[in-house]
Amino acid sequence: MMKPKPSSFSSSTSSSSLLIRTKPRFSPYLFITLLTFILFASILYGHDSFFIFQQLLHNKHNTLLSTPTEFTELTHPPLPEQQDFSYSSERRTEEKVAAVAVGETEEGCDVFSGRWVRDELTRPLYQEPDCPYIQPQLTCQEHGRPEMEYQRWRWQPHGCDLPTFNASLMLETLRGKRMLFVGDSLNRGQYVSLVCLLHSLIPEGAKSMETFDSLTVFTAKEYNATIEFYWAPFLLESNSDNAFIHRVSDRIVRKGSINKHGRFWKGADIVVFNTYLWWITGSKMKILLGSFNDEAKEIVELSTEEAYRMAMKSMVKWVKQNMDPNRTRVFFTSMSPSHAKSIEWGGEAGGNCYNETTPIDDPTYWGSDSYKSIMQVIGEVFRKSNVPITFLNITQLSNYRKDAHTSIYKKQWNPLTPQQLANPSSYADCTHWCLPGLQDTWNELLYAKLFYP
Repeated sequence: MMKPKPSSFSSSTSSSSLLIRTKPRFSPYLFITLLTFILFASILYGHDSFFIFQQLLHNKHNTLLSTPTEFTELTHPPLPEQQDFSYSSERRTEEKVAAVAVGETEEGCDVFSGRWVRDELTRPLYQEPDCPYIQPQLTCQEHGRPEMEYQRWRWQPHGCDLPTFNASLMLETLRGKRMLFVGDSLNRGQYVSLVCLLHSLIPEGAKSMETFDSLTVFTAKEYNATIEFYWAPFLLESNSDNAFIHRVSDRIVRKGSINKHGRFWKGADIVVFNTYLWWITGSKMKILLGSFNDEAKEIVELSTEEAYRMAMKSMVKWVKQNMDPNRTRVFFTSMSPSHAKSIEWGGEAGGNCYNETTPIDDPTYWGSDSYKSIMQVIGEVFRKSNVPITFLNITQLSNYRKDAHTSIYKKQWNPLTPQQLANPSSYADCTHWCLPGLQDTWNELLYAKLFYP
């Protein structure tokens, strides 16, 4: 906390006198009355009263959202080979502590390392029919999933608990603010999950969701707040940028082109980036060195890792040049895993996530669809950067959730063939996630890092 400057008092001296100013006495009765009021307010309003107190305490910064005590959170649970993907982070000065915080994570607690526990009391956090904003590609109950077990699991970190998601506190924090998710359809799923967690507190006529090309905007009118999603699967400009027609097999990404999309991100108060799935093509990535408008296009091929590194460096550089860390909190969500090979968790050869109803209980499980080399690239880029980006490591905990995918229970892009209908696992979507479900936990982790840095 910045210390107030001492008051400057003028004094005059002479050979015969010295003017001395004395401090007024503070009434003990006034002190007791004030203390009693604060105690009563704390009991009555809980977190919210402390949040308001912190806002008043930090109003000289004219911001709710500044950088956390540690400018990055890059702690990863050990992978099967016990590779160390943890990174050190610098301490920022005390006045840079996020005014939005209402507490601190327990010392030594890694909220990304833990286990899934069955919880019928608090799960799900909302009901699928009660959230009209879920895309039909994610409404598993509506599309015939016969059980709801995937909704009844809660993430339990080792040695500590996740703070309870407080929708009222989240909405108050967003008052007059703009929150933005940027990335692919996995990030859009997390975006919709957050809207579902919040919208029930907003009166029916005071909320709306609209789509403008690549940008989808949820507006909470009484809060003068928006929660937005911007489609940019590579973050950089690409031939897959059309928000509705983007299923391109021959993917091309333009080098150094993040400003093409980045101009729409400026001014956001909270930004959540992701990018991963679209880089995994099974072959080298095609990188355009010039412009898509050039008649003769110069294209080079890079390995997946080097192409991804190029994008990560561009993102970090863009954040440094365009985001004020005293105003904006920036997050990056790690790769969302797929479950296309059931043999990897002890299932039958040729199977996948279809008909899976329980999580994987092997704490060392790491699916082959989650590239460790990509995690390494993320670590290397962030380690060399001093840009304040908070890392949300959802990969390991999501790797356990083979049961949480949409599988066959979704709106299909194309009519199913008789051959597909005869073999349901052949058209199971083992990439995207049912809502409510796993991605609500991603937002609980986002909430934890936002309010308990």
